[in-house]
Amino acid sequence: MTEKNQFQPKITAFLCSWCSYGAADLAGVSRMQYPPHIRVIMIPCTGHMNPKFILHAFRQGVDGVWVSGCHPGDCHYVSGNLFARRRFAVLKNLLEYIGVEPGRLHFTWISSAEAGRFQEKARQVVQAVQDLGPMRKLVKEIGPAPANEAVRQEL
Repeated sequence: MTEKNQFQPKITAFLCSWCSYGAADLAGVSRMQYPPHIRVIMIPCTGHMNPKFILHAFRQGVDGVWVSGCHPGDCHYVSGNLFARRRFAVLKNLLEYIGVEPGRLHFTWISSAEAGRFQEKARQVVQAVQDLGPMRKLVKEIGPAPANEAVRQEL
């Protein structure tokens, strides 16, 4: 096995509580199989999703982020998903500009009745991130705490 085949990506999924989370729940209840690499966070609406959450997830070491909400025109908050689409177009360009591969951030529309579509997209997101390998940009380096110079001089 190659190193890429052994790589198991960590993916954070921010799912709209009204639609995409319902699809994930329906997929689970229907015993539909999809990769276990996705950790779901339910949000009220993709329109309320702050891009800082995505950047924070990348800084904490996830390899990919998936945001999914209601189809355009079906948003329970009227136009939240349309605001989200604009925000993510800008964020995706920003991430690409700083060197993060475009395949690490995914955005989809999935209604609560589309469990099969959720399963398919989950597999596609995991495969896309797995093909890219581990995340190397934006990951917060955790090392030994820097020694305090004042304390060191007193000793």
